[in-house]
Amino acid sequence: MHGIYGVYTLDSFITVRVPEELKRKMKEFNYINWSEVVRKAIEERVTIEERRKLREHAARAMDEIRDRLLRDYGPTNYDSAEVIRFWRDLRR
Repeated sequence: MHGIYGVYTLDSFITVRVPEELKRKMKEFNYINWSEVVRKAIEERVTIEERRKLREHAARAMDEIRDRLLRDYGPTNYDSAEVIRFWRDLRR
């Protein structure tokens, strides 16, 4: 089978419970491979969660760097808004 990440074999099973009404509606569209629909939805969700985890890791790393700089050099009077205004005024 070909997926987002290349060729892979299917060797794990899960069971998904759906309400009877939904199951009846799904049967109306028996040409749809519902296993593939669920598989793709799971892959997409895993990708979303991996990206979220990566963002959290990056945020923690930035916090650690900020804390280390504050600890090593103390607080500064740096005003990012002032710097942005300075560069914006230069473009005019």
